[in-house]
Amino acid sequence: MKLKTILLAGAAVALVATTAQAETILKFGHVGKPGSLFETSANHFASCANAKLKGVAKVEVFGSSQLGNDKELLQKLKLGQVQFSLPSSVMSSVSDTFGVFEMPYIIKSRAQMKRISMKMGSVFKKAAEAKGYEILGFWENGFRNITNNVRPIYKPADLKGIKLRTPKGAWRVKMFKAYGANPTPMSFSEVFTALKTGVIDGEENPMAQIWSAKFQEVQKYLSITHHVYTPGYIVTSVNQYKSWPANIKTAVNSCAVSTQDFVYKTAAKLDSDLIAKVKAAGMKVNKADKAAFIAASGAIYKEFANSVKGGQKLIDEVQKLGK
Repeated sequence: MKLKTILLAGAAVALVATTAQAETILKFGHVGKPGSLFETSANHFASCANAKLKGVAKVEVFGSSQLGNDKELLQKLKLGQVQFSLPSSVMSSVSDTFGVFEMPYIIKSRAQMKRISMKMGSVFKKAAEAKGYEILGFWENGFRNITNNVRPIYKPADLKGIKLRTPKGAWRVKMFKAYGANPTPMSFSEVFTALKTGVIDGEENPMAQIWSAKFQEVQKYLSITHHVYTPGYIVTSVNQYKSWPANIKTAVNSCAVSTQDFVYKTAAKLDSDLIAKVKAAGMKVNKADKAAFIAASGAIYKEFANSVKGGQKLIDEVQKLGK
């Protein structure tokens, strides 16, 4: 009887070991800090996918740039070292098609962005695929605002001479140069220290990123500009995606799409809740003159339309879905 018990126990251990070996680990890297929208979004997706793929595969999330910054993560996707990432503005450096989202005030609401993902999603998926990336879903980084330590920003003229961190995307740099700022492209993971030491005067990000990165601890002014809305894209590489069996593809596709509504709802709540929190933390908050910023944005639209193939058509189609 003892021998039988030992054999059964050994078989159970072997079965567990075999199951563990069969489970595929899918690494999800992103740059969001604890408490960020990126972290919440990625964790929601992982929970959804892991429930569907129990015993087959497991999504493990690594935030705070643990696996690299946005550009490094995109490279690691192609090398197969990471299976998912959550790029945002950096996609405009991957393909000019994504630069349409860099046009100031072109996105007016999340409802518009949802229509874009439904009606124009294939346009952006094809642009990414041509560069070796597979977009699984359209999530959010958010409506961006400006923080700095020099003065409140009401109009573009108030940005004159301010050293402002931007993501590493050409169109954001062009935009802030047009507004009179001194844009300084920099990885997100480096921004807090650069603000604290005075290397830069300010930065621009959605409220969830501002709060979770603790910029309120090293910035005096928050100006509500909503100058750009940046989508977030859950992305893998084309080669990795093609290599996955059908059950993994089905699960991650389903969860990537279903997570969109959760992301939008969470982001809208954060936008309203975090204003009060940064005020309580000591930041001075003002609303910018949106009309003045729109009036100063004509040149960037013109340049995009003239320099990007199909640029004017992209602008027209995105604006149409905002009406």
